[in-house]
Amino acid sequence: MLKKKRGKEGNAAKYTTRNQALVRLQLKLADFRRLCILKGIHPREPKKKTKGAHKTYYHVKDINFLAHEPLLELQRELRAQRKKIRKAKGRLETEKVERLERSLPRVSLDHLVKERYPSFIDALRDLDDALTMLHLFATLPADATFRIPAKRVNNARRLSLEWQAYVTRTHALRKVFISVKGIYYQAEVVGQQVTWLVPHQLMQVMPTDVDFRVMLTFLEFYETLMGFVNFKLYHELRLAYPPKLDPRLEKAAADLYAVMRKLAEAAAAAKLRRERKAIKAAAAASAVLLGAPADAAGAVEGSAGYTAEEGGEEEKAEGGEADEAAAEAAEKPPVDPEKEATEKLPVLRKQATASRMASLQSRLAAMEAVARAQGGEGRDEKDEEEVEGAGRKGRGEAEEEEGDEDDEETRVCRRLFRGLVFFLGREVPREPLLFVIRAFGGKASWEGEGAPAPETDESITHQVVDRPQQKHRILSREYVQPQWIFDCANARILLPSAPYAPGLVPPPHLSPFVNHEEEGYLPDYAAAIQRLKEAAAARDAATHKGTMGGMLGGGGAPLLELEGAHEVRMSGEGSVAVGGGEDEVKAEEAAMAAKIAEVAAEEKAYAADLAKELSGVPFSASLVQDKGGKEGEEGGEEEEDEKEEAGEEGEGGESEEEEAEDEEGAEGEEEKQGAVQAAAGADGEDGGKAMARMLMSRKRRGLYDAMQMGRAKKAAGVALLHERRLKAAAAAGGAKGDAAGGGAAGSGAGKKGGQQAKKGKQEKKSWR
Repeated sequence: MLKKKRGKEGNAAKYTTRNQALVRLQLKLADFRRLCILKGIHPREPKKKTKGAHKTYYHVKDINFLAHEPLLELQRELRAQRKKIRKAKGRLETEKVERLERSLPRVSLDHLVKERYPSFIDALRDLDDALTMLHLFATLPADATFRIPAKRVNNARRLSLEWQAYVTRTHALRKVFISVKGIYYQAEVVGQQVTWLVPHQLMQVMPTDVDFRVMLTFLEFYETLMGFVNFKLYHELRLAYPPKLDPRLEKAAADLYAVMRKLAEAAAAAKLRRERKAIKAAAAASAVLLGAPADAAGAVEGSAGYTAEEGGEEEKAEGGEADEAAAEAAEKPPVDPEKEATEKLPVLRKQATASRMASLQSRLAAMEAVARAQGGEGRDEKDEEEVEGAGRKGRGEAEEEEGDEDDEETRVCRRLFRGLVFFLGREVPREPLLFVIRAFGGKASWEGEGAPAPETDESITHQVVDRPQQKHRILSREYVQPQWIFDCANARILLPSAPYAPGLVPPPHLSPFVNHEEEGYLPDYAAAIQRLKEAAAARDAATHKGTMGGMLGGGGAPLLELEGAHEVRMSGEGSVAVGGGEDEVKAEEAAMAAKIAEVAAEEKAYAADLAKELSGVPFSASLVQDKGGKEGEEGGEEEEDEKEEAGEEGEGGESEEEEAEDEEGAEGEEEKQGAVQAAAGADGEDGGKAMARMLMSRKRRGLYDAMQMGRAKKAAGVALLHERRLKAAAAAGGAKGDAAGGGAAGSGAGKKGGQQAKKGKQEKKSWR
């Protein structure tokens, strides 16, 4: 048998050190680190480190994977080209330096994105770190000391704004939480939850212990990834990518509003193009049905009055083709059919216009019928959006319409701030508030250039301030702190604005990422918000129920009458017999209740038998106890009957005090018996757990103990929170008592002083 050679099998053959990888790939450490970051290759931790415990190990397959990467050869070319540039600079050959810099090979990471993320969903699932890194560099200053170029900062800013604009337009924002690190956001995009962190808009202090070269390498890959993702998302909305910014708004630092405005204008233009195409198709179809030649139909399409200046390039091209067709038709020699077609053109135009007007009138009639059927309250939301969209377009604003495919949560987020207009003060952070308000269906303005509305606008409903006092107040609007907007977004309802008034300490800002049921602790304000949500849900359900009752009953009949609907049976003679089904329903309900009671009794008996078994009572003894208990119950009932008869026959009875004492004694005995049974059940339960733990394997026992330790730690944390709550409540009560006592003492001292002054005046008068 041949002896196995050392280093040919096992961990020695599966893993290699970083120095060995550098020698094999012929790379420097910086280039190797950059290549690993771009390819997504990480160091490994083998069970047995054959080359030393203080070395970095990589899998051999990963190194083989890197050896066939096209970027490896490209990095070698870049290194050789830069070496030539350095030599040319040393020789002062400026023309050669410029030529070599122009001929530098360009690095493209598109193939890496396709390689690491085969599907679009995979890219969305790995988007958290990318968004956090982009928003971080969007707030960093361009610093030559740390080699952060301004171009990279501007690109990160652009990509982050494009992502926020998409989330705002689709109303995909779900959670917002303000922490010391920054603002946490969570959005639901294509069914995937994406969470990212945005730093506060403050002066960033550049740390010296951070290697920004590594972070810039990550940023380079994330920029390419976000470009792919944003293009895909915008393409699904039929919007042009990248969106164009308004230079005036961009100069005024209103970047997000500028992106949203351009997106709205692009959506409105796309919708207008689709409507014009539909009208042209209808005009062409009507011309064909009336017997006009193809040339005449083309002339109708080109000259039917669809030459608006704001049309896109497609409309201009189609209009040009139609004009050419009309010119060719006019150059042909006059023929009688063409003369007839030319004479029919005005008629065709009138008919096309009449058909469009008829379709619009039928649509309006249908909308009015729906509104009448719903009593003016339950009008279709899509029709409302269309009417509101028409009004906004009249004012020069194009907003997105609500889609039928949106889920319920998206509809709730879309309607939260609908109809509300916010004015943001100078002291509040504009960008996060603008992002949240627009994502939840509201409108916002601010003070400065490019603002949609001034501060004195009467349509403003809320003014967001962060000052201890607000001198000039307008009575027609509410003044709130910025936290009110974030709390309303997390609660999905409009919370009362009184606790968030300027100058007051707002309620605690609760994290929406914490599940209070799993934690076992529900804060007071979370319970208050839950009650408000339940009340709002009940009110909406009552409103919806009344609306549906008015629709179905005609006269406002309640929907509960539909539960006792009569059954229609066909008799043998062919007549229709109507009979009430109330008796059958009641019988079924009674049978169901009896069945539920029987199942509950069986479960109770089973639990009692299980408790006896755990406590060590044998089955035969339990049968004897049950039998004796039944006989004792029967005997006790007979004795009670005899006592009652004797009491009725006797002249006197027990007094009320004696009866109360007997009842208290019986209740005390019942409490004692219940405590004994609970203790026995607890002991039996602990014994069962101990027995089950003994039967576990060592690994499962360790996992079980760790789980119990985690539960105990969580319970201790919950107990500590309850203790702190009680202490805070006691401290607040003591402070109120001290204030009240101080006020009373002050009033007493004031009264005493007044009496002494009065007495002094009287003595002075008597002396005079």
